[in-house]
Amino acid sequence: MSFPITRLRRLRHTPVLRNLVRETILTRDDLVMPLFVCPGTGVNNPISSMPGNSQLSVDLLVEECRRLYGIGVQAVLLFGIPEHKDEHGLVACEHNGIVQQATRALKKALPDLYVIADICNCEYTTHGHCGTIVDGDVDNDLTLLTLAKQSVSLAQEGIDMVAPSDMMDGRVGAIRHALDDYGFYNLPIMAYSAKYASGFYGPFREAAESAPKFGNRATYQMDPANSNEALREVALDIEEGADIVMVKPALSYLDIIQRVKTNFNIPIAAYNVSGEYSMVKAAAANGWIDEKRLVREILTSIKRAGSDIILSYHTQDIVKEL
Repeated sequence: MSFPITRLRRLRHTPVLRNLVRETILTRDDLVMPLFVCPGTGVNNPISSMPGNSQLSVDLLVEECRRLYGIGVQAVLLFGIPEHKDEHGLVACEHNGIVQQATRALKKALPDLYVIADICNCEYTTHGHCGTIVDGDVDNDLTLLTLAKQSVSLAQEGIDMVAPSDMMDGRVGAIRHALDDYGFYNLPIMAYSAKYASGFYGPFREAAESAPKFGNRATYQMDPANSNEALREVALDIEEGADIVMVKPALSYLDIIQRVKTNFNIPIAAYNVSGEYSMVKAAAANGWIDEKRLVREILTSIKRAGSDIILSYHTQDIVKEL
C-alpha cells in the first residue's frame, strides 16, 4: 500500500512506540572493553592519543576492572606492554609475562569478569612486527610456534578466551591443536579473521608501543580494497576451529561485517578501533558533536551491520546508560 494509506511516520510518533518497533537493540552484553597492562606498581600512564585510556600496572588494572565491573562491564580484552622485548616475542610466553600476571590477579580478584587475551607478537618484539623475522619479512610458520605457546601459557593462568590478531595463515589451527594437546578443549578462540592493514590503528601503536621499526604490515594484514578475500579468511578460520570471528576495524568495514553475517552461521565480533575512537574524542573536545549521541549511533550501526560482540574503548563511556 502507498501514501496516504501507508504512513511510516505513524510508527515514529512517540518515544514509546519508537522503542517498541526498534529493530536493533544495543545492550551492555554486546560490549568488551580493551585495556593495556604494563610493568610496575602504581603506574598509570595516560595515552595522549586516546583520551580516557591509560597503560596500567597490574595493581591499578585490577582496580580499574573492579570499577568497570561495578558499572556493568562484563568482559575485557588485555594487551600487554612488557618490561623487555626480544626478536621473537618469546617474552609473551613466559610464566611471569605481563598478561600472565594480569590474568592471575584478575581471576583472583574478580572471578566472574570475563578476561580475553590478545594473542600477537607485535608488543613483544624488538622490531614491532607480529612474528619472527627471516630475510626481512615475517616468517609465517615460525610465528605459529610462538603464538601457540603464548596461548597455552595464558590458558594455564586461567584466561577465559584467546584472540589471535596476527593474521598468520594457519594460526587458528595451530593454537587449537596446542590448546587441545594440553587439555584446554573448552577454551574458545576469537580469531581476528578479517583484519585490515588500516590507518585507523595509529593511536593504538602509542598505547601498545608496537609500531614496526621498518616496513609495514601489508604482507600479512588484509588490503582495505578487498572484500571477497575476507570471506575466504573467515571460512579458513572456521575450518581451523575458530569459535568467534572478528572484523577489524569496524566503521569503514560495516559492509564486511554484513557479508560475514550473511554467509556464516557463527558469532561475529567487530573491533571499533583506536583511530575511530580518537576521532570522536577529538571532535567532542572541540564541541563539534554530541558525544554520547554519536557513540550510541556508532555502536548501534556496528551491531545493525551484524556484529554480536563489539570491542570498543567507548564501552566505559556508554555501558552505564545501557
